[in-house]
Formats: sequence, structure tokens, C-alpha cells
Amino acid sequence: MNYRPRKKQRVSKAVLTAFFLFKNTLQYVRMRIIADFHIHSPYARAVSKEMTLENLDYWAGLKGITVMGTGDFTHPKWIKEIKEKLEPAEQGIFKLKSQIPNPKSLINSNDQNSNSKTRFMLTVEISSIYSKGGKVRRIHNLIFASSVETAEKINAQLNIRGNIKSDGRPILGLDSKELLKIVLNADPNCFFVPAHIWTPWFSVFGSKSGFDSIEECFDEYSKHIFALETGLSSDPAMNWRVSALDKYALISNSDSHSLRRIGREANIFDAELSYNGIIEAIKSKDPKRFLSTIEFFPEEGIYHYDGHRDCNIRLAPEETRKLKGLCPKCGKKVTVGVMSRVEELADRPEGFKSEGFKPEKAIPYKNMVPLDEIIAESLGVASATTKKIQEEFKNIVAEFGNEISVLFDVSRADLEGKIKPEIVEGIMRVREGRLHIEPGYDGLYGKVRIFEEGERREISKQASLF
Repeated sequence: MNYRPRKKQRVSKAVLTAFFLFKNTLQYVRMRIIADFHIHSPYARAVSKEMTLENLDYWAGLKGITVMGTGDFTHPKWIKEIKEKLEPAEQGIFKLKSQIPNPKSLINSNDQNSNSKTRFMLTVEISSIYSKGGKVRRIHNLIFASSVETAEKINAQLNIRGNIKSDGRPILGLDSKELLKIVLNADPNCFFVPAHIWTPWFSVFGSKSGFDSIEECFDEYSKHIFALETGLSSDPAMNWRVSALDKYALISNSDSHSLRRIGREANIFDAELSYNGIIEAIKSKDPKRFLSTIEFFPEEGIYHYDGHRDCNIRLAPEETRKLKGLCPKCGKKVTVGVMSRVEELADRPEGFKSEGFKPEKAIPYKNMVPLDEIIAESLGVASATTKKIQEEFKNIVAEFGNEISVLFDVSRADLEGKIKPEIVEGIMRVREGRLHIEPGYDGLYGKVRIFEEGERREISKQASLF
């Protein structure tokens, strides 16, 4: 029998394109991602020694964080730990190696977070102190890298220019523009974000040592800046008052120095779980991909208002102007905070927020008070760090999955009956913004009050009747 060879069938270009699109969809499925990019390691000043990768992995699960920044990748000992304890996961992001033991002091073998799916992204904050335009500038910038090799290239260049061993957040006499050049030369795929942009002492717009525009700081390299970090003392609505910032994405991160404070500010995406997927979602400023940010109530931030801590003087911007920036007790200059600095650069009126204005493509946001602080005030306990409050926190998280879900997603009906009525009421009031805050100033946190005197007892009495 003679066999005639089959004629090769040609696959159309359209079919091939569809195949590869399907393949990529399988590889990178868009998902809800909550990310906190800016934290610090135990090798940074005034940071808890418990901020290890193992503990961060665990606490991210408690908080509901999908992607954690590593922070501090310039420090030799921290990058060594990163290489020893993390392994590549999806493109440009990492996970804890399976053989790394869970922190026994925090969890047991039955803990739902013992097999955490936390991912890590390589990040670091650099402090630049330098002279430009006849003034001393003190600017903090946040750097993202997609590989250990890139991080080590950056480290090698910075090590030539200063001491990167002394602190997890190194202080370098390096112009911010020059720092950006070094980062992009190491890898054009790096992402560079001016950090907590309104902080008085150390930021691009800071009242003490900053600039009046991104262009003034970065010159021709400002075209490589796509996002700004709002910081704890400002929220997006405050930034929307400055039209020059409309073109930038606004991201929010905890800048945490301790485990319980991670996630107090964060970013929510519907994006591919990958370095490129997350960075492109930020750059896009597309509210369908970059869903929202989670924000501290800015009044609670340590530099929201002006003031002089030594004299216990807190001032609203209009009071500072009347006093010509001087403390009414001692006559020294007050620390001008974020609200005053925003008003100085703003070209939109203060009342626009209540009129529902926001710039085109602005990313929504929602404010929060950390769950353990809500629990503490709801139960009338002075400190959220007590054993009683932390146990209550972990019990609630174990019941509902994670802190962010409890704060924003779980209905009142589902919360009631499973946790104390005072705590349910506290969560609801925070969601609705029904709280009183004495604004922070000159390095002191604002004081949050959810309940008036006697209200907690009344809520408890009413609940007992049912």
C-alpha cells in the first residue's frame, strides 16, 4: 500500500495570537491584590527586632496583605537574609522558602496562616541630604526592583558613594536626580517613588527642606516619576487640591517599624500577581486595575497640623499664619505641618472635597483605624498593645479571615453575635467616619476618639437586653 504524505496545515496568525493570549491569561490571572510596599527591617533605626521575613509573612496573612515590600534591600545583612529565606515566585516577586520555619511564638500547627501565600517585592527607602538651589535638601525616595541582581547592582553603586551598612534606610549625600539615574542605569524596569511627599523634615514637598514641584527636584528626569506616596499625614483628597499632581498615581504604604502597624496604609489592585502587573497597574491610573488606597485618617498622622511639641502647642494653618509661624509660648519657629504646606501649594479651594470634586482618573480611597486600636477604645483599654487586646484581635481575625476584611468587607449582621457589641459599633463608626480626632503635630500622633464618655456602657446595656 502506498502512503501519501500529509500536506502540512498552516496555522493562521489569528489562531496563533489567540493561543498565546490564552497562554498568557493562564500564566497571569488578574486577582485582587492588597500591597504594602514601604516598611523597614530590623537593621533600620528604631525598628522592632521582630520585623523578620518569617514574622512579616505571618502578619501579612493576619492583616490581609497579599504583597509586602521587603524594605531596606541596600543593607548587606538584610539582602543576605532575603537571598537565604526568599525564593522566586511569580515574575519579579518572591515568597518565603517552604523550609523556613514559622515563628512558633506566634502560631501553632493548626493556624490558618501557617501556609501563608504572602509575596514579597524588593524595596528600599533612601534618605538623600544634599544642597541644591542654595538650600539643604532632605528627601526620602522609595525604590522598587524586580530581581536580587538589580538590587545588588544598585547596592554596589551606592556603596561607592556612601555608607549603606550603618542603617537599613541609608543616609547619602546624593542628589535625588542622581539617585534616580543610578537606579535606572541598574535596570530601566525599576520603579522610583518620592516617599511621604509632605513630611516636613524629609520629603520632596517638606516645609523644612523640600521643593515646590517635582520638576524642581528631578529636572529632566521628572519624566521618570509616575507615582507619589501620600504619607500618613495626608490623604488623596488633600493632594487633589494641587493640580500639578493630577498626572501622578498616589500610593499609600504603612512605613511600618513594627509588625502590628503593617497594612495601616495600603493599595488595592485588580492586577496580575507579578512585578510588571502591579507596576503597570499603578502607572495606568486606571480605577479598574488600581482599585483604591487604604488611608490613615490624615489627622492622626504625626505632622498633620503645625505646632511645637515642647510647649504642647498645636496650631491649625490659619492660626500659624496669624502668629507668623512662631510659637505663642516660647517665640521659636513651629514645625509647619502637612496641612499648611498643602495650602501653600494648592491652587484649588479647601471646600472642593465636600462638593464631590476629584481629578480625572483619580483613584478612590477609604480611611481606616487599625482594628486593635478600635478594640482598645471600644473596651476602654488605654493601650492597643496589651495582651488582652492582642488576643481579642487574633480571635476576631481567626473568625473572619483577616483585619482588612473585618474593617471594610464583613457586614454588620455577620459581625454581630460573634464579637462584642461595643467593638461592632466601633467598626461601624470608623467605616462611616463618625469619630473625633485631635490632629497630630510636630512628631506626635493624633488622638482618635470613637466614643463619648459613657457611650460604651450604654451600648453594652442595650445588647444585654437582647
